[in-house]
Amino acid sequence: MALRLFRIFWVITRYRLDTLLPMERLPWPLRMLFALSPLRLVPIGQHSRGERLRLALESLGPIFVKFGQLLSTRRDLLPEDVADELKRLQDQVPPFPGSEARALVEEELELPLNLAFAHFEPEPLASASIAQVHAARMHSGEEVVVKIIRPGIERVMRQDMALMYRFAAVLARIPEARRLRPVEVVRDYEATLFDELDLYKEAANTSQLKRNFKESPLLFVPAIHWTHTRRRVMVQERIYGIPVADTAALKAQGTDLKKLAERGVEIFFTQVFRDNFFHADMHPGNIFVSRKHPTDPQYIAIDCGIVGSLTREDQDYLARNLLAFFHQDYYEVAALHIESGWVSEDTRANEFAAAIRTVCEPILEKPLKDISFGQVLLGLFQTARRFNMEVQPQLVLLQKTLLNIEGLGRQLYPDLDLWTTAKPYLERWMKERAGAGGLWESLKRQAPELSRQLPELPVLAHQALTQVEHERRQRHHQANAVTRIGAELQQGRRSRRRLRLGLMLIALALAWQPLTQWAADQPLAVLGAGIIGVGLLLWH
Repeated sequence: MALRLFRIFWVITRYRLDTLLPMERLPWPLRMLFALSPLRLVPIGQHSRGERLRLALESLGPIFVKFGQLLSTRRDLLPEDVADELKRLQDQVPPFPGSEARALVEEELELPLNLAFAHFEPEPLASASIAQVHAARMHSGEEVVVKIIRPGIERVMRQDMALMYRFAAVLARIPEARRLRPVEVVRDYEATLFDELDLYKEAANTSQLKRNFKESPLLFVPAIHWTHTRRRVMVQERIYGIPVADTAALKAQGTDLKKLAERGVEIFFTQVFRDNFFHADMHPGNIFVSRKHPTDPQYIAIDCGIVGSLTREDQDYLARNLLAFFHQDYYEVAALHIESGWVSEDTRANEFAAAIRTVCEPILEKPLKDISFGQVLLGLFQTARRFNMEVQPQLVLLQKTLLNIEGLGRQLYPDLDLWTTAKPYLERWMKERAGAGGLWESLKRQAPELSRQLPELPVLAHQALTQVEHERRQRHHQANAVTRIGAELQQGRRSRRRLRLGLMLIALALAWQPLTQWAADQPLAVLGAGIIGVGLLLWH
């Protein structure tokens, strides 16, 4: 652990990542600390700031590369030179040797490479943070790609996750950061990230996504060759498309970029609300555009290692929240947050709504095409601090994916109106979900279970009634027992009072003669005090 921390600090120092911080925006104590830091003695070198950031993330491993991939999709938040360098993290991470790839494939398939494939290309087509891809040809003549997990990657990832847990545990002790639920967020991220190391899961996710968009004009998903797929090796149909980030090539073939951007938004909402199964790693390195029908463009999706889904309740709350934002109904947004438990139930809805309105109204008064969903999220997070809103770990993947989609869409078509594109889809989905059609579909889904339980309904009803009667009798017996115990306690208290009174009278009778002699010698005030004391004792 200490060695890994030292390495992280050494990489930060080597590439002088401190120079990327906006010093003028930092509090003065931090500015002073950096001004006096020995880091300033290390030369910056010849690399540009974007290159230094990319090289540092590559040196630190897959978790940091993933972070760089997410940043690369938000060109609206980054300087152009930094975004261009980070884009290389999507599929141009330094590869591991082809000889290691061949040995690993043979080990996993338990076959010599020449028996598994008619041809295997030793040089990788692409190399990413966790795996790299080689071109190959099956003995049947079909062109495929072979995805291979990097050797030794799991050990490095576990070290980094241990560091993230330590950091999250420290954050969880700070009241201001506790609402972010850092440990739960890291736990969700860990499960998601380590799923990528099992290519069986990725293959299953790919097959599911392909079924969901079977013969769809929106999205094509390449087929899996299950006979040649193992935990660390996956073989998939090879695709020939244009990388979605290559806008020059897309324009050259006459692609309708406006339609392409809008279809990206439609695909996202279709996956989240219709299928409840969404590709959650939609950075440009995983998305291509078909060369067929450029005026009616179709996406191609690969690398389904990270997918997400929501509960039915989260789906409903999310859709209703988004629609309320579209209609600028801030009270509805506040009420939904309270109803869903995202903020405390004792929060006053009108105060929460007023706070949301204050933050979001200036943003939403802009032309819709100029509104960034990222800006709205940032405004909401600022408001959430005041009302102790907790981060919902199950929504983190969704938020990340939506930010990816928005960044990609604006890169393809800067005038993309995410709000207007999404609003009709959400309204239609809510109508289908809550209307007669949704009720009918729900009944059809539950029909087999209902038909199985229908013959048992009389027996179940009799059992339920018997149980209700049994519980009623039990409550009656319990009430009688409580009443009887109360009466016995009351009687006991009366008996104890009579006993005390009797004992005091006996004691008084036995002591009467000495007392009368004593009383004759006492002043009137002492006698009065004694009588009052005896009276109080008897009353008690």
